Amino acid sequence: MKTRVLDSWAILEWMRARKPAEDAVTTLLTAAQAGMAMLLISAINVGEVYYILRKHHAEEVAERWRILAQTLPVTIEVPTADDIWDAALLKGKYSIAYADAFAAALAQKYRCPLVTGDPEFQSIPDLKLDWVGRDAM
Repeated sequence: MKTRVLDSWAILEWMRARKPAEDAVTTLLTAAQAGMAMLLISAINVGEVYYILRKHHAEEVAERWRILAQTLPVTIEVPTADDIWDAALLKGKYSIAYADAFAAALAQKYRCPLVTGDPEFQSIPDLKLDWVGRDAM
């Protein structure tokens, strides 16, 4: 069973129906629903999607995400104290956003690729990426 961590970037692109992320995330969600993949997302990134949708779209869109997030075949992992330290270490070492540090730390914790198209993550040398961005890595 393949394990992947979803970044907020991938979720937002999927919700906006932007290719190629939409197809890649839909394929992963279908595999997870069938029990062929395990998908994870940090609770920090779930909240990040919410605030971006609320800030740039509307409260109703953000609230739809709040409901949808609980129905997707994705495990929302609440960071432990150790996870917070791991994310803080990544933030301190690399030029990435704080919420992105939680996605990267979660992928490292599970030793699996991070599904993203956000170029910030390319600065972390030992982070495996499942690149779903428009531009090749």
